[in-house]
Amino acid sequence: MSDSTRTWRFAVNVTPKPGILDPQGKAVERSLPHLGIAGVSGVRVGRRVEMAVGAADEAAARAVVDRLAGELLSNPLVEQFAVEPLGEVGEVGEAGGAASARVPG
Repeated sequence: MSDSTRTWRFAVNVTPKPGILDPQGKAVERSLPHLGIAGVSGVRVGRRVEMAVGAADEAAARAVVDRLAGELLSNPLVEQFAVEPLGEVGEVGEAGGAASARVPG
């Protein structure tokens, strides 16, 4: 990698597609009255994956994350995903920096 590689952090939020049954969400929703909580509906339970990606720029890092999210982290038949940029960490190899991730094209 070149000296200009930077590290970018992203979160991928994966949730069931609209219309897909979400038994975990329904279980949470049914539990709310037992906790004395009212007025909450439409609960959907998913997962969040955070990662750091080394790349020359944010667009290149985002392309890696989009590919991972679509091909590995979600099931496109029943799930949708949203990528949330968390910002630049700094140069790879800096204290607190992360190793880079490369996905072959």
